[in-house]
Amino acid sequence: MTIEEWTPTLGAGPLLGIAAAAIALLLFLIMYLRMHAFPALVLVSVLTAFAAGIPANLVVSTATEGFGSTLATVALLVGLGAMLGRLVEMSGGAKVLADTLIGWFGEKRAPFALGVASLLFGFPIFFDAGLVVMLPVVFAVARRLGGSVLSYGLPVAGAFSVMHIYLPPHPGPVSAATFFEANVGLVMLLGLLVALPTWYVTSYLFGRWAGRRWQLPVPSLLGRADEEQEKNPPRFVTVVLVLLLPMLLIFLNTGLDTLNRGGMLPEGTGDSTWFQVLRVLGETPVALLITLLVATIVLGRARGTDKSVLEKTLEGALGPVCSVILVTGAGGMFGSVLRTSGIGDALEDSLSDLGVPLILAGFLIAAVLRIAQGSATVALTTAAGLVSAGVAAADYNAVQLAAMVLAVGAGSVVASHVNDSGFWLVGRFFGMDVKTTLKTWTVLETLIGVMGFVIAWVIFALAGAMG
Repeated sequence: MTIEEWTPTLGAGPLLGIAAAAIALLLFLIMYLRMHAFPALVLVSVLTAFAAGIPANLVVSTATEGFGSTLATVALLVGLGAMLGRLVEMSGGAKVLADTLIGWFGEKRAPFALGVASLLFGFPIFFDAGLVVMLPVVFAVARRLGGSVLSYGLPVAGAFSVMHIYLPPHPGPVSAATFFEANVGLVMLLGLLVALPTWYVTSYLFGRWAGRRWQLPVPSLLGRADEEQEKNPPRFVTVVLVLLLPMLLIFLNTGLDTLNRGGMLPEGTGDSTWFQVLRVLGETPVALLITLLVATIVLGRARGTDKSVLEKTLEGALGPVCSVILVTGAGGMFGSVLRTSGIGDALEDSLSDLGVPLILAGFLIAAVLRIAQGSATVALTTAAGLVSAGVAAADYNAVQLAAMVLAVGAGSVVASHVNDSGFWLVGRFFGMDVKTTLKTWTVLETLIGVMGFVIAWVIFALAGAMG
């Protein structure tokens, strides 16, 4: 028997109980027994699989499949991104960017400047890749100005989160728009109305408050700039172009895909070789690899850096991020076990008839699924598919359909916690323990979801009133 052939036998009640007990055990192991997060996640994943009734001969393969599928993306992004970040940092490029941003916006508005830059980066680039690319700049600004790294890091992480949840061409809002037959262009326009004020309140203002509340030093994850390199730093424009390159390549991928899906390209274009090659160049790991190679030349060899120095610089970037990669993969393992156990399907059955307005039902279903199994994408697509029949029957206008997409997206982001690989990524990058990550990142993500939903519901109600 394979895991695809296995059918869960437990109902929603027992599965919810198992999920709650697993999360409680994990928090106990990490926060009170001080067990390292990596073995704790592996242990709880295996115990959860047994408790959920997954056949014993499939437990290990189920767990490792979730681990491997998460690492397939995370390891490449974090590894390549860390190398790129180390190169930008050691060359003095991060300091150049930090000095320029501070000169433009002033020291007091540096977190705002970093957040705005991340909002622009966040249009085409996914959350984890964007965060990795911006880390050296965040760390450089934090070292220059002092204070908690959260004051600078949370506005940046929140910016990538709101863009990933609310704005096409990211996969979540695009898939929900497909389910609801909403206009993608209108989703993008209304998504900006939701994302920008939501980021300002929940990420920028909250980030500044959190920075005053938790004084965390800048992690040594990417090392420090080399003093010799700082005497001959790269130009500001050079560093900006290097950091923009992955964004442009990824936008090439997502832009072409959006145009093709929207029928704006000639029929058959999607099957042509040139189209497929350009899309491969814009796949996130390939885009980061190309950017790393370009950075090695323009930030390294072109400035006279010896080949052996470059090799040691890139080699030194991988050691500190191994823990980040393994813990994030184990978080993906835990979330995968919860999904495989059937909790998502059980919740679908129990939440399908909530007796509340459809837009609220979509938000709540996405939120509960997100809390239960961790993946925002799974929560969003499942919730959208579940309420799509009701949306089709409701005869909503174009603005209401777009607002429905945003409302379901809002539910899929709330309460990032220990079964979400992104929770571990952010916590480890900013040097936070689990308790602090729950008090900062989990709260921030929940605020993003709740405020975004309120704005989407207001738009929905106004569109309905105006006919």
